[in-house]
Amino acid sequence: MRTDAAPTAVYVQSNERDGNQLLVFRTSPNGALSGPGPVATGGAGDGLAHLASQGSVTMTGDGQGVLVTNAGSGDVSLFAVDGEGPIAMGTTSVGAAPKSVAEHDGLVYVLNTGDPSVCGFRTTVTGLEPLSGSTRPLEAGSDPAQVGFSPDGSALMITERVANAIVSYPVGSDGQLGDPHTRSSSGQTPYGFAFTDDGTLLVVEAFEAAKGKAATSSYATRGVDVTPVSTSVRNGRSEICWAVVSDDNRYLYTTNFADSGISRYTIGDDGSLTLDDPAAGVGIEGHTGLRDEDLTPDGRFLYALDADSRQIFGWSVGAAGSLSAIGSWGGLPTTVAGLAAA
Repeated sequence: MRTDAAPTAVYVQSNERDGNQLLVFRTSPNGALSGPGPVATGGAGDGLAHLASQGSVTMTGDGQGVLVTNAGSGDVSLFAVDGEGPIAMGTTSVGAAPKSVAEHDGLVYVLNTGDPSVCGFRTTVTGLEPLSGSTRPLEAGSDPAQVGFSPDGSALMITERVANAIVSYPVGSDGQLGDPHTRSSSGQTPYGFAFTDDGTLLVVEAFEAAKGKAATSSYATRGVDVTPVSTSVRNGRSEICWAVVSDDNRYLYTTNFADSGISRYTIGDDGSLTLDDPAAGVGIEGHTGLRDEDLTPDGRFLYALDADSRQIFGWSVGAAGSLSAIGSWGGLPTTVAGLAAA
């Protein structure tokens, strides 16, 4: 990977069937975006609106790389990031319909939803190198949503929407996965998740898209052990699917696809959740489509993708986690998906 200083940018993928692209928006000091500048991934999207995933576009932990899943061609693209923009480092075959990818200290795991399965890789100066023997099948029909590492990299977590389960694998020093541990989700249809730095796992629950039933649960984690703390704290909204934690670990922001609201929860020192504001930020009131979101690493700005209106919405983060709208930027394809902020 290159080690030049990374630019400040927001990345999304076009997910177009005839050629997927990484769309790069530059950010200004006040959070406004300019662009997008498209860069071909070398793969193909599935060409469908609303890619059912969290983590289809992911920054590496060192901020020097961007990973993009190509759901249509069954591969993942790696880009190095330097001051001039992302540089394609190659595309690697992974499996059927990859829709989520996670990285920790150079170890990468990809969630394939067509198989379904997970498989491992290492980042190198030339791209991704497959980790021999790392592929692990998941339960057929479980409908996995996201793959992610615990903060210390000792466990790999997967949410399964139809199975209503959270699956955790121990991660060995060689990057290989141990035996899976499965626990039932506190609520129905666990979707996206995020971690605090101390290992509290926060999982949003879509409750099969039932109106007004959206909720979030928190769990204490120790390795692969996952223990409920707060169970299904509802926000009164619908189709909650994506989650991100503030840089100070005090707040959780969740997007509600059905009504364009971003809900804010307070995270207690013990990992408990309290709903602060069910609509701390709103894209287009009552409009469907708000989905993938991310915070800039300094915690100053939150961005969320609205696929139906083909826009990215932005907010500045203020005192007590408040959100103030700073603008929106459109012209995106209807198939747009994923969002990562550098």
